[in-house]
Amino acid sequence: MSREPELQQERDERIAELEERLRRRGVGVKAPVAVLALVVGGVLLGLLWKDLAYFFSSRTPLTLGAEGEYRYEALESNRYVQLHGVPTLRGAYGREGGDVYVVVGLRESPFLVRRRALPGEEWSPGKVPPRPDPRPFGVRGRLLAEEDAERYREGFKLLREMGEVQPRDGRLWLVVEGERPGGDTGALLAALVLVTFMLGNAALLYRGLKRKPKKKTQGPNIPSPSGRGTG
Repeated sequence: MSREPELQQERDERIAELEERLRRRGVGVKAPVAVLALVVGGVLLGLLWKDLAYFFSSRTPLTLGAEGEYRYEALESNRYVQLHGVPTLRGAYGREGGDVYVVVGLRESPFLVRRRALPGEEWSPGKVPPRPDPRPFGVRGRLLAEEDAERYREGFKLLREMGEVQPRDGRLWLVVEGERPGGDTGALLAALVLVTFMLGNAALLYRGLKRKPKKKTQGPNIPSPSGRGTG
């Protein structure tokens, strides 16, 4: 007589047992990992928040005025602005790749401007930096309060020490020339990736918590026979 039906039943029972173990193990592992992923994703998204807010902000520049008549009451960090001023005699130079940038102050104001070096402002590390172009100029770009511009901390420090700018209420402000709302698509793409990642992990967490492990069924308790029979 063929034992094929019995072997098939044993295989099915074994497969079911393995699937149950894997399912229970998945509930125990996926939930903590998904929670950690959500926390990490939330932190990274928070770091991008200011860039995202600026990306969707107004593309009409806020006018802050010109030398001697700046509109300090309109100062607002992370806004697209325009202003005009007379540059300070000295600036802070730096390089990004093959490009030279200079952070220059606007005289008798709390404003710094970070812009590309102009002709005559060429500089290489190790050499004495030239004096910035002395001609008054207008600029449009992203306005950042000192505490929101950690990336440019050295520029703030140098210009403050040179004494050619005047902090207002203890703060300096930086205009990053040419940085317009809607221009940094990298921040938007990174945010979309993070949101997708977080939604995927939230779905895993929900499915993992929704599943309830099945209770093991036990057969009827059969009392064991006494060790001694009746004579």
